Amino acid sequence: MFCVMFPQVRGNPGAFRRSLMFSAWSYLGFETYQLLSPAAVVHAAAKGFRVEEILQQADYLYESGETERLYQLLTQHKDSEDAELLWRLARASRDLAQLSGTSAEERKALVYEALEYAKRALEKNEASFAAHKWYAICISDVGDYEGIKAKIANAYVIKEHFEKAIELNPKDATSIHLMGIWCYTFAEMPWYQRRIANMLFAAPPSSTYEEALGYFQKAEQGKTYLKLQNKKLAAFWLLKAKDYPACTEEDKQIQREAAQLLAEFSGKN
Repeated sequence: MFCVMFPQVRGNPGAFRRSLMFSAWSYLGFETYQLLSPAAVVHAAAKGFRVEEILQQADYLYESGETERLYQLLTQHKDSEDAELLWRLARASRDLAQLSGTSAEERKALVYEALEYAKRALEKNEASFAAHKWYAICISDVGDYEGIKAKIANAYVIKEHFEKAIELNPKDATSIHLMGIWCYTFAEMPWYQRRIANMLFAAPPSSTYEEALGYFQKAEQGKTYLKLQNKKLAAFWLLKAKDYPACTEEDKQIQREAAQLLAEFSGKN
């Protein structure tokens, strides 16, 4: 189901990363920061950096692909009341869970941990589009451990929060892309899952490839083009995904998947 597809997402897949602008003070600070050991970073953070400075450091580490250091930094502030910090901690927990060196037991713990942080972020600020987005993503991940019935039930919640994220920030390509994945997945739901859904729910979740295409067009993504036989556009978007610079394990997975789809696509033409 769509829960399996979401590891493609980093929270803005590589193509949607924000460009950061640092002040002269920030630049010098980060140059020094790179030289610090993880223990020194944690110690500095624990001594009371303002939230804004912690968020700057977190965004720097995220852009650098320093997943473990990012998690270590943010967990020092896991009791924070700041929604911006909490949704970043949810993202960091999920990213850590996705690393190849993370054991299955650790991965499961991190997935549930990420959901808790995302839930708290949403409680602290319901007007945060990122909190809605990460709450939806984390609910999807948890579904992998709770069975098909929970996955289908969670689908309604996931859609609701992606739609809310888009409403709050119509320009966030990540939320739009994820909404497209939601539609794409339910458009191609296997018959046996559809039968289970029909037995469990009066109105099971459903969608169409055309609806998914609408979201993908906005978010500059293209798997759905293959289903709709628009091969030229499919090749264009898959090539973009394959060639985008990879910083994390998930980025590399996106590239491998795009390259594989592109190879299959080329072999048919």
